[in-house]
Amino acid sequence: MSLKGKKIILGVTGSIAAYKSATLVRLLVKAGAEVRVIMTAAAADFITPLTLSVLSKNPVISHLQNDSHTWNNHVELGLWADLMLIAPASANTLAKMATGQCDNMLLATYLSAKCPVYFAPAMDLDMWQHPATRRNVGQLQSYGNTLIPVDNGELASGLVGDGRMAEPEAIVAMLVGSI
Repeated sequence: MSLKGKKIILGVTGSIAAYKSATLVRLLVKAGAEVRVIMTAAAADFITPLTLSVLSKNPVISHLQNDSHTWNNHVELGLWADLMLIAPASANTLAKMATGQCDNMLLATYLSAKCPVYFAPAMDLDMWQHPATRRNVGQLQSYGNTLIPVDNGELASGLVGDGRMAEPEAIVAMLVGSI
């Protein structure tokens, strides 16, 4: 599998599936991609920015300003990327993307992106099946974004059903097959 020379933004949102983003970054880098990670504040409750920074070999971006108080330019990031992948994509982030809300660095970059956008939802069964979530997913697809289908299996709640984020290997295979 090769993503050699591809520039990928990985957006990580607040979901227990954020732990899979470490493997996802590793696989993307191994496939030859340059990866920049943007995390929401809620994502940092599930996985540390340091982990993703070490694996991506780039600083993790989470705010419009970085530690040295200079601006992280969401427009430049949106132009830089060959592909944007949001994985995991929480129900909250899907809703904000679908309605054009822009209250964090990830959403600002999404709205500025000139590249293909893929999203891999991750949430509990009832949240995934809710009509509002189904509408939001359909809206995102109508914008030309690509849904990476959820998996069926055991969920963090203990329920079993649809809503699990696709496995990192399947996500990377889908990206390689589409580029």
